[in-house]
Amino acid sequence: MTPEEKARQIIDENLHQAGWVIQDYKQLNLGAARGVAIREVPLRSGTCDYLLVVDRQPVGVVEAKRTGPRLSGVAEQSGDYASNLPDFLRSTGPLPFLYESTGVETFYRDERDPDPRSRRVFTFHRPETLAELAKDARTLRARLAEMSCTRYLVLGSSARSRSSTTSRSTAAGSRANTSSLPAGPFNFCRRPARSSKKRSL
Repeated sequence: MTPEEKARQIIDENLHQAGWVIQDYKQLNLGAARGVAIREVPLRSGTCDYLLVVDRQPVGVVEAKRTGPRLSGVAEQSGDYASNLPDFLRSTGPLPFLYESTGVETFYRDERDPDPRSRRVFTFHRPETLAELAKDARTLRARLAEMSCTRYLVLGSSARSRSSTTSRSTAAGSRANTSSLPAGPFNFCRRPARSSKKRSL
């Protein structure tokens, strides 16, 4: 068994454990399950190792690699596969979910992210998970970016508000402390009280 064949055997098992039904392209039956992983899908140039189909709609690809190559460097190849599917399997747009895997380690990226990049994941997502992710136009990273921006604006506004309140409190406290100082020879902050008597000429 070659390293590539061993990697695909492990990938098959990982996909099966994640709830995918694995089929060969020549024995394709998209109605067999909600999530179908199709092996060796012919492209306009070359083949796709695995095409992930959920509810009869292609949603992602898996590029199988032998142990050794840096998986984060083959993401562009997966992206090319996603845009060259057979006509009857083509989706309305680029496939969002791309995986590269040796069976031992797996990288994943969502092409809809503001800045798509591969990250290591424990295993493949389940079909129902990808279906839910595909429904939401905003990706996780997009939502996190929005949350960070909102948090920055809120914290900035709160800091300015606290600074303004502190300044007013400090000024008010200074006036209060000055007015409450006892009269005496060393009280230089207290203004002398005005006399109600008129000075005699």
